[in-house]
Formats: sequence, C-alpha cells, structure tokens
Amino acid sequence: QVQLVESGGGLVQPGGSLRLSCAASGLTFERYTMRWYRQAPVKERELVATIFSRGGNPTYSDSVKGRFTISRDNAKNTVYLQMNNLKLEDTAVYYCNAEDRWTGDHFWGQGTQVTVSS
Repeated sequence: QVQLVESGGGLVQPGGSLRLSCAASGLTFERYTMRWYRQAPVKERELVATIFSRGGNPTYSDSVKGRFTISRDNAKNTVYLQMNNLKLEDTAVYYCNAEDRWTGDHFWGQGTQVTVSS
C-alpha cells in the first residue's frame, strides 16, 4: 500500500533552517503531484507548496514564498521542503500529500512537528 513517511522536523530558532523529507513507497512516484501542508494548533490545515508530476514551476503560499523551496527526486521517491528564515508562525505539524494525477486519489503522511522558538 501507499506509504508516505516524513522526517526532518524539530526545534529551531527564528531565522534558522530545516529540511523536511517525505519518502514515498507503494506508488509510481513520478505519476504523483506532491504537496506539503501544515497545521498549527487550532488552525485549519494550510497548503504550503506544490510540485507537479509533469514538471513546471512549483507553487507556494504567500506566507512562505521566497523562504521555502519544494523539490523532488524521482529516483529516490522523495520530496523535500527546504525551509529558510523560519518564523515563529511557521510552527506547525507538516504533512506530505501525494495526489495521483490519473485517479485523483490522495494519500497522507503522519506528519512531522516543526517548532520555531527562541
């Protein structure tokens, strides 16, 4: 079955950086559009970044544009989120999402906690 496993979260000071990884298995990775979402306490889940299965420019929420970079390595079945200049408001659980562009099915990882604190 499809599995998405996130890693790389942790505690970082404001202005710091983290790199999240999401390793996918049980799917034909290059067929999937990959996204990172995040959810802070008492807030709705928010789409952060998208990288498409067919290439093209990734897209970002306004809140992270210019600070976060999403990338993928199809040979490793992995998507990354490089997060720079982290802010207190970036604190959230970050989730990886895979969307099958053939069927529209969505799959989720278990999430990884990112805490930005001084």
